[in-house]
Amino acid sequence: MAEREATSLDAILGGRLRLRQTRGGHRVGLDAILLAAAAGAPVARLTDVGAGVGAVGLALLQRWPRATGELIEIDPELAALAEANAALNGLADRARVVVADALDAKSRRAAGLADEAAELVVANPPYLAAEAARASPDPRRARAHVAGESAAALADWVVACLALLAPGGRFVMIQRADALPALLPALQRRLGDLALRPVHPRADAPAIRLLIAGTKGSKAPLHILPGLTLHEADGAATTLAAAIQRGEATL
Repeated sequence: MAEREATSLDAILGGRLRLRQTRGGHRVGLDAILLAAAAGAPVARLTDVGAGVGAVGLALLQRWPRATGELIEIDPELAALAEANAALNGLADRARVVVADALDAKSRRAAGLADEAAELVVANPPYLAAEAARASPDPRRARAHVAGESAAALADWVVACLALLAPGGRFVMIQRADALPALLPALQRRLGDLALRPVHPRADAPAIRLLIAGTKGSKAPLHILPGLTLHEADGAATTLAAAIQRGEATL
């Protein structure tokens, strides 16, 4: 009973996916929905790095009925919620929840995670550099939002994610738009066919997020895709943004 009082049961993607999540810590938001929408074509095997309660990985497994996936989460309690959410949505037989520090190769190996095995790796890493942010007093919220000791920790996320990705596989992440200078060197050394899609709160506002996708081992050049606008001038969701949030559209 105490556990249920500390969590809430919520629905995203127009009710398609139900998630039990903590009431006080980091909660699933638009970033996770956008990341799932930007994952691209179906694959047989995916890995969600920093899965939290499982929103992105489970959304993709639900969308792709022939896929299997690994959901990697460092926090055992969040991993337990991800496992419960997999069962809640009828995905337990296709989702393997792994408690591991994805940024530590030894931790990954100890958890039985194989390098270069996933056709798709998705990640929604912490988006604030520790030296530029005031961390939340809630430890889970702080871990979800603050990236290690410096902006360079974001590059460490890229390296770890790509270690799990098979040659020719696709990497997709969402990040703050102003993190691009820290990320780009690590991305360009390891990925080709990089695609950057800015996410704007309004058509006349600077981008606040970037959806980033690339192919491991590709030599194709970087390209910038048309931006996604979330809200009209009156504050209403744009047609595409609303359809994405209902689970009716992808990018």
